[in-house]
Amino acid sequence: MLAIVKSMSLYGLEGYLISVQVDVSGGMPCWEVVGLPDTSIRESKERVRTAIKNSGFELQSRRIVVNLAPADTKKEGSFFDLPIAIGILISIEVLNKNIDLSEVAFVGELSLDGKVNKVNGVLPMCIEAKKLGIKKMIVPFENAREASVVSGIEIFGVKSLTEVIKFLNGEECIKPQETNIDDFFGRQ
Repeated sequence: MLAIVKSMSLYGLEGYLISVQVDVSGGMPCWEVVGLPDTSIRESKERVRTAIKNSGFELQSRRIVVNLAPADTKKEGSFFDLPIAIGILISIEVLNKNIDLSEVAFVGELSLDGKVNKVNGVLPMCIEAKKLGIKKMIVPFENAREASVVSGIEIFGVKSLTEVIKFLNGEECIKPQETNIDDFFGRQ
């Protein structure tokens, strides 16, 4: 089953939209990541697979193909772990396949235990996401305050893959991050 999840990346200091397309099917077990990924993205398959397993879900032996579109732009960084995991979890029906994620973008690196780790460059990603009409972003908890400086987009800070799964399945409520701009810059 094909799942498409939005994410953001960086080109210099500018954010840009990435479509994370994930297809999980039967057949000879393998995992391919295409779309000009760098080494940290190619290594994501082990982080994602282990984070899913350690979050209590079984991937079994399946054929997984991940396309990071647009395919003609080099992708760098570990912040695609979370959107790749979400795409897989939709494909294997851990997440509701009818969930509407058309206005949601995901950014985050995964630890082997399923924790969502802080990433660099969230602020320019959120600025561009807002320009593109994305209404919500799910980011690492440690990045939520920084990301919430961008008004007009709801920022949800998450600590683990399990928390994201429960949030998307409606089993847990996460409130959007609120930040006072003066508080963010340490002004009184």
